[in-house]
Amino acid sequence: MASPVLLSRGLDPVLGVFTGCLAYYLYETHPRTALPPEQRLAALIEWKWARWKHERERRMMLEGEAEGSVSP
Repeated sequence: MASPVLLSRGLDPVLGVFTGCLAYYLYETHPRTALPPEQRLAALIEWKWARWKHERERRMMLEGEAEGSVSP
């Protein structure tokens, strides 16, 4: 017996992701359940991005110092 499909094998996952993103957007913006600005997904992404950039810059600086200290 074949598994049931709503639209097609390729479109069902897209529909599921779209529905999930829409549901989360409505959850964050609904007046009754609205989160404070510092707890929203956008704020989390900005924080993670800044932390990643800081770590990357630190790593690049350490690699540059290590290359400069090696004598040929």
